[in-house]
Amino acid sequence: MAERAARGAAAWYTGAMRRVAIVGGGLAGCIVAFRRAAAGDRVTLVEAAPRLGGQLWTERTAGFVVEHGAEGFIARSEAVPALAGALGIAGDLVGQETHRSFGFDGAALRELAPGEAAAFLGFQVPRDELGKGIRTFRHGMEQLTETLARALASDERAEVRTSAAAASLARAAGGGFRLALAGGAEVDADAVVIATHAAGAAALLGEPARALRDAETLSSVTVSLAYPRAAIEHPLDGTGFVVAAGHQAHGFRACTFTTSKFVERAPAGHVALRLFFRPEPADLERMGDDAWAARAEASLARVLRVRGPAERAWVSRWSSALPVSTPAHAARVRETERALAGSGVLLAGSAFHGSGIDAAVRSAEAAAERVGALP
Repeated sequence: MAERAARGAAAWYTGAMRRVAIVGGGLAGCIVAFRRAAAGDRVTLVEAAPRLGGQLWTERTAGFVVEHGAEGFIARSEAVPALAGALGIAGDLVGQETHRSFGFDGAALRELAPGEAAAFLGFQVPRDELGKGIRTFRHGMEQLTETLARALASDERAEVRTSAAAASLARAAGGGFRLALAGGAEVDADAVVIATHAAGAAALLGEPARALRDAETLSSVTVSLAYPRAAIEHPLDGTGFVVAAGHQAHGFRACTFTTSKFVERAPAGHVALRLFFRPEPADLERMGDDAWAARAEASLARVLRVRGPAERAWVSRWSSALPVSTPAHAARVRETERALAGSGVLLAGSAFHGSGIDAAVRSAEAAAERVGALP
């Protein structure tokens, strides 16, 4: 599969070999590394965390497929299926089993019309996207970055360094750049792609990226709960429910009926539900996993009749990790990219070019092309 992926990518890009350093091993960084290595460049991908994938993080255990990060991408996306095809995993794309959704107004669940769920949460959704939902991969969203990681591991032109935080970036005396890593290692490069969060880019790039210091972010906590099917009276005949703004106690915003939304997400006789919270900063810092699991069970019990405790719980915290895409942020990114124009340093990812998986893929593909067009 990795060989086929490399052949497909090599046909897509051409150009002289460069040394390319990519900072950030989330989805966008992995894509840029994959595309440029397949095109013949010498690629070094550095990631501060011990794993690649960023917010694509899937846990598979005891028959459950649990998402800790993004659970899918917009169904109208062309970029994600195209990438999946290049990687040889297009056959593992799956859509929603249902598009029915509910809203909770503090009293009861009611079925929502297409687009109402987004309105409940204050999202603006184009009319042609209403009711189309999302798609994912059979083995979870991390299947995408796992496949990218395998392709990079099998390509001798690519070097991946995890647990390797970027400390500074400077012009090298002989031309190009020198990327210093925490611990003292250095990477020389002709081009650099920054695929981190906005604050990371601002810290690494300094004055050219000063506008990104003001980038807004949000925090999120999600809790996935597993129950015997018989423990929940509701038929769970939909994608889940959203909570009206005036009734979001403790920041509880929505719940996905995971096992109704996608196939093969739990063993037979069990269901999984995922609750989404917008936490208060103090709660994010002081509450442990057990406290969040208890809060999730209590929040669910306000809406659904549940018999007995959850059999399992998975808690995910994302502190200041979700970029807020606004016109002001887009202006900050444009200002930064103007300052970087012609330098050989590029930005990639949803922290800069729109939220969501589709936006991250499109941004990364565009950055990979721009690297190929550098003199």
